[in-house]
Amino acid sequence: VPAFAEFSFADLKTATNNFSTENIVSESGEKAPNLVYKGRLKNQHWIAVKKFTKLAWPDPKQFAEEAWGVGKLRHQRLANLIGYCCDGDERLLVAEFMPNDTLAKHLFHWENQTIEWAMRLRVALNVAEALDYCSSEGRPLYHDLNAYRVLFDENGDPRLSCFGLMKNSRDGKSYSTNLAYTPPEYLRNGKVTPESVIYSFGTILLDLLSGKHIPPSHALDMIRGKNIILLMDSHLEGKFSTEEATVVVDLASKCLQYEPRERPNTKDLVSTLAPLNTNPEVRTYISLLLELVLYISFAALSSLVASHVMLGISQQEEAPSTPQRPLSAMGEACSRKDLTAIHQILFMTHYRDDEGTNELSFQEWTQQMRDMLEARKRGDHAFKEKDFKTAIDCYSQFIDVGTMVSPTVYARRSLCYLMNDQADAALRDAMQAQCVHPDWPTAFYMQSVALAKLDMQKDALDMLSEASGLEEKRQKGGRG
Repeated sequence: VPAFAEFSFADLKTATNNFSTENIVSESGEKAPNLVYKGRLKNQHWIAVKKFTKLAWPDPKQFAEEAWGVGKLRHQRLANLIGYCCDGDERLLVAEFMPNDTLAKHLFHWENQTIEWAMRLRVALNVAEALDYCSSEGRPLYHDLNAYRVLFDENGDPRLSCFGLMKNSRDGKSYSTNLAYTPPEYLRNGKVTPESVIYSFGTILLDLLSGKHIPPSHALDMIRGKNIILLMDSHLEGKFSTEEATVVVDLASKCLQYEPRERPNTKDLVSTLAPLNTNPEVRTYISLLLELVLYISFAALSSLVASHVMLGISQQEEAPSTPQRPLSAMGEACSRKDLTAIHQILFMTHYRDDEGTNELSFQEWTQQMRDMLEARKRGDHAFKEKDFKTAIDCYSQFIDVGTMVSPTVYARRSLCYLMNDQADAALRDAMQAQCVHPDWPTAFYMQSVALAKLDMQKDALDMLSEASGLEEKRQKGGRG
């Protein structure tokens, strides 16, 4: 995170393309009193710029002091404040840019997939840790904590926006206009207290549990009536731990107590949620998966628990450079992830690389064997015609018999899986091809493409380099 600094209005104007409407990223859009824009600095760093309406902060000194106070905070659970601008009447804040939308977007307006239970627990813990850190640094007040304030970074990890840590400006309110979600004491005296923040955290827990924005009073009635299942998000379809959900429901109930003194503090939040994110059953499950290391690379295993995988997004990562040695046609196609070109190469190569992988006796040439080869033949025809789903079925019949192993069939089925957006299955087949033919470049090339499709770019590049090295060795050995 860069050091906190003062920006000129001209710099921020350039970074946001003159505050173009296309760069607006705040959920409320152009009608919001304080707009947030995406921008890019000259050093290529992406930033989020919050632009207040004119004279929102009449006193520039007060604005600068408040910004510097928040700017001292640095934590991995925060979308940290990295600067401000105080030119004339202009008042702007600059923060780290979080490219993967808000919790509200993923919970209430999801398009691809809803958030799975493990990620919801991770969100709750990360926000609790952010609030606990801010409280320990003398910044316990957070204005209008809600699902729009929780952002996802380039890795899909949840972070809390730093903008809510700024004191209320003259033209704004500490809470949104929806009174149903406002702490009861704020309605009485109009002041934000540390206990008010805990109340708002309770509303986020309700959001995570239900997948909806339920008024706290209604949710508390459901909780008192022991209707936890009715409270739970139906999109989870039972894919959650009832014991863990009970703990979260109980914590939400405590956070939403009418009397501020009866609510837990930030340390209580962390101590309650942390054990749910280090479930011993999950550790046992991962240990069992590690035993499959012959079939799954460690990097692929790690991706199973990475935030961006749970969130169903691509990891934001710079494209890796091409390996130093020149690539073959297959290598070039794989580096470009050009599945059509890979299909053409695999089809033209036919089964010439399968030589020596099977030694069959006359006795093994049975009707079953003929049926198996007939299944492969049908698979080859479907592969030629680009009917990839049929090819998968036919090649699977061939593979399942197990009498004869063919690295080419695994490579072809791997491509078929890629054509059907099943990168995990494609990776497994490519690794099986390597098991059958350990120094076959095509097996490594196919792994490279599958890893790239899984957004594991560094591993994909390493595999691409490994494949080109094997290919170079084969050519020097006269096996081109």
